[in-house]
Amino acid sequence: MASSTSNHSILIVLLSFLVVLKTSSSFGNLSSTDGLLPFAPKHVVVINKLTTQAKLIAHCRNKEKDLGVKELLPGASFDFRFRVNLRKTTRYTCTFEWPGNKVAFDIFRVDRDDTPKSEFGVCRECLWYIYEPAPCRVDRHAGISYCFDWNP
Repeated sequence: MASSTSNHSILIVLLSFLVVLKTSSSFGNLSSTDGLLPFAPKHVVVINKLTTQAKLIAHCRNKEKDLGVKELLPGASFDFRFRVNLRKTTRYTCTFEWPGNKVAFDIFRVDRDDTPKSEFGVCRECLWYIYEPAPCRVDRHAGISYCFDWNP
């Protein structure tokens, strides 16, 4: 009986610690826990930066959720929020269309966007500029842009 009570107390302390740790990570844009704990909150923002000033049609989804089709005028944006799943396999893929083009890109991937060892760093706010030649993730705080190839 004492062992059961002891285990229960340890579990409560551990869960309390995780709640405090997770709550403290919600302050500021990044914290030391980003990319380490499951269920990390993410905010993806997609901005039409086509130099041709064309309307951008975006359709983003993952295995469980379809975010629908968004029409973005030049400079317009849309955003969505989610939490990384427990297994850290969360992926959102978007197709982008503008006159004469249709491309796809993984707008969020755990291995690139939520892994501390990634060369691109962890993003809590994943800000994406969509240009004709490439999608670019912008780190406002560091003033750095990372541009990627479209999916094959």
